[in-house]
Amino acid sequence: MLDDFFTGSLILTSIIAVAFMVERGLALRWKKVVPTPLEQAVDNFNSQADLPLVRAACDQNPSALSRLLLVIINHLRQPRVETVDALETKARHEVALLEKWLVVLEIIVGIAPLLGLVGTVYGLIILFGGLSKNVLGDYAALSRGIGLALHTTLMGLLIAIPSLVAWSYYTKKVETLTVEMETICDEFLRRAYRKSDGAPKPSKSADAKRGDAKP
Repeated sequence: MLDDFFTGSLILTSIIAVAFMVERGLALRWKKVVPTPLEQAVDNFNSQADLPLVRAACDQNPSALSRLLLVIINHLRQPRVETVDALETKARHEVALLEKWLVVLEIIVGIAPLLGLVGTVYGLIILFGGLSKNVLGDYAALSRGIGLALHTTLMGLLIAIPSLVAWSYYTKKVETLTVEMETICDEFLRRAYRKSDGAPKPSKSADAKRGDAKP
């Protein structure tokens, strides 16, 4: 009974691990997070007149990067500091979405060997229980105990090792994607607020007040 429980638990764990590996592999594709048309739109952005082109590219390529660029576009009438604050808030949210489910792989890395270890201990209990029955020992119990101990240990390691590799790879990929998005957004901010176009112009009321203040 317990033999089936340990084996079933490890099989279920392996299925979950494979499912999340595939899901994260699809979700973290470079073109899905940082679409090439968006990179090109930012590279071709030279003045405020190009904003509609960037917005259109964002609408046509929904992604983490497009949502960050739209935050910048929607806050361009605000001072740069406020735009940067809004961008940083949105960026933290997008990074959290990229890291989604990676914690499951991290948990599996820790729990799979432990499940294998529990199965190993149970197998040893069966083994020594067979030895204690009589001098010659219960050979069926001996073989069953040894087989269960080795089987669960092997399965635990076969699950944990690929999960660790996948978790490390995806974690590094999230870091790389984050740096790339940060670079693109910084470049877009620099071009949008550069001196040639100027930051958002002061309102007419502010100009009138300054005019009244003059002697």
